[in-house]
Amino acid sequence: MLEVDNVSFRYGNGPWVLRNVSFSIQEGERVGLIAPSGYGKSTLSKIIAGYLQPIEGQVLWQGKPLPKKDYCPVQLIYQHPEKAINPRLKMVHSLNEAWEPDLELLEEMGIKQEWLNRWPNELSGGELQRFCIIRALSPETKFLIADEMSTMLDVITQSQIWHSVLKIVAKRKMGLIAITHNQALAEKIATRMIDLSTQNDIEVNSRANI
Repeated sequence: MLEVDNVSFRYGNGPWVLRNVSFSIQEGERVGLIAPSGYGKSTLSKIIAGYLQPIEGQVLWQGKPLPKKDYCPVQLIYQHPEKAINPRLKMVHSLNEAWEPDLELLEEMGIKQEWLNRWPNELSGGELQRFCIIRALSPETKFLIADEMSTMLDVITQSQIWHSVLKIVAKRKMGLIAITHNQALAEKIATRMIDLSTQNDIEVNSRANI
């Protein structure tokens, strides 16, 4: 379904951030991508989602390069939601800018109706992140990348958000990459883990017990 094929990347003439990274992920698979800081996890997430182009190698979707003009089937959720939301738009307009989700999905993600007419600076980080997730979950999305999505949130909010995301991912049979330095969290989320520092697979028996 999604293949990272010998991807290498560096910024300018600097050192290689990623070197010959390869792995594939099947439909409906939940993968935890772990590594210490400095191993290019966030850079790789941007390459997979099409925001950066690799210096070498390629990312394939169903055997073909990711679409560049049409809606990308791979969507990325960032660590800091306040950087991903336009501060000049109320939340309802921010949602509709991406697509128009139905009430059922909003409720499933824990979004309250009164939040829709608020400005981004009137919401907490956890509330904003729920909107960022909804923006990424249009019907065209087949694969979700969560780059340290819950790192900045308290434990209760983190649990609530992951519970909702995993429920939606399972219902839609979407693929998921959870990028994190927290191996314990990855083990709760993932059916399989990849250590980016070694590119080794780590089998897990996860029941998504968030």
